[in-house]
Amino acid sequence: MTDLTIRPATEDDLPAIVAMLADDPLGATRESLEDLTPYRDALQRMAKDPHQRVVVAVRDDRVVGTLQLTLIPGLSRKGATRALVEGVRVHADERGSGLGTLFMEWAIEESRRENCALIQLTSDASRTEAHRFYERLGFTASHVGFKLQL
Repeated sequence: MTDLTIRPATEDDLPAIVAMLADDPLGATRESLEDLTPYRDALQRMAKDPHQRVVVAVRDDRVVGTLQLTLIPGLSRKGATRALVEGVRVHADERGSGLGTLFMEWAIEESRRENCALIQLTSDASRTEAHRFYERLGFTASHVGFKLQL
């Protein structure tokens, strides 16, 4: 996978990113390529926040993956910073290629570089294959997550 580059996402990457976000049963109900304005606005807000890393994986000038890494300063754990991984997506053509592992290894190393005490993520309860993937990487399902739609 030496032909793979992980770099910050740009506005030009948004069509590919949104297409990947929409390319599953859950994303298909909440994402839309029809109007990229809300995604563009969000990316611009995140670009101004030093605690946000939105990255893409690129192979042969084609975006094949994306993820968001958020650094969260906190008081618990003696003032530790946590890393939160969100929006991990790998293009359908690349699934099973090892790209997801490389992406998560990047996120773990970036979190270590930022002196984070831990890295965490949530995964929808229906995504059992993703759960096995994260467990293979050493993550443990140690908590129960709750969400409230606003």
